[in-house]
Amino acid sequence: MKEKNIKQFITDNIVIVVLVLLVIGFSIGNTTFLKTANVINLFGQMCLNAILATGLTYVIILGGIDISVGSSMAITGILAAQVVLALNIQSTPLIMAVQILVGLAGGALIGLFIGWLVAYRGLVPMICTLALMQAFRGLAYIISGGGPVYGLPNGFSVLGAGRLIETESFKTGIIPVIVLFTIIVVLIFHIILTKTVFGRHVFAVGSNASVAHMCGINTKMVTLKCHMICGITAGLAGIVAASKVNNGHPATGDGYEMFAIAATVLGGTSLAGGSGSVARAMFGCAIIAVINNGMTLMEISAYWQKVVIGAIIILAVMLDMAQKGKEE
Repeated sequence: MKEKNIKQFITDNIVIVVLVLLVIGFSIGNTTFLKTANVINLFGQMCLNAILATGLTYVIILGGIDISVGSSMAITGILAAQVVLALNIQSTPLIMAVQILVGLAGGALIGLFIGWLVAYRGLVPMICTLALMQAFRGLAYIISGGGPVYGLPNGFSVLGAGRLIETESFKTGIIPVIVLFTIIVVLIFHIILTKTVFGRHVFAVGSNASVAHMCGINTKMVTLKCHMICGITAGLAGIVAASKVNNGHPATGDGYEMFAIAATVLGGTSLAGGSGSVARAMFGCAIIAVINNGMTLMEISAYWQKVVIGAIIILAVMLDMAQKGKEE
């Protein structure tokens, strides 16, 4: 009986088990891995992916996908930099407020457009967002003039690169602002998904859109709102990414969509729709961050890191399909 319970626990929490095994393996392979400075760095590396995965969870629960999030990041990062420069803002709190507002507004508009195309014009999410990934990337280069937007005040970098609570060992601060910001974003959207009527509607539409419609749920509006949430998180990730390097760059977020999708699926969100969790997606983000960080410390080629992430996505999809097969 105990053996059966252990097997069931491992099956239900495979992502946590894998994360623990990876941490143990990399800590044995490199003594630097579990040092405080590297652990803090590891959390910082998770943040952009965590913000993106949060919004993608909503869309994937619907049975959809959005592979334009990386390009959306570039647009909002550039717009935030341009607005701060145009208004000549020097106050750090005001700069951060402008960054967040641009991320929210720009991301919401992008998500609104994608949601309208998918929900009301009937475009297939994969094809729609594949086309928009290219279009948005081109638009990012157009509005930036083909290069980075630089010359920004120091306050612009606080959100992405600032730290709080200085100590003897950490003169610049021990807690990254980006980590606190990410926690707030993740908590808000986790609560919306798990504790609100809208959240229940998301799962209902993802499980069976026709039945949800017959039950009185406005399935098109739910789809539109989910894409807006995905756009908002991409927008927030974009302004954070721009803040980290203190400029708005049109190449920002290139390839990030694959990491975010991988993290979401690893966290147990089914590509077939109907099930998923923002909280569990964070474990997927942690696995990817641990793999990238650990392989870097062990001086394994970045090319192999891409191979590993690709293999992880395939394995996650296979596990998802196997789980679905058991349920049927």
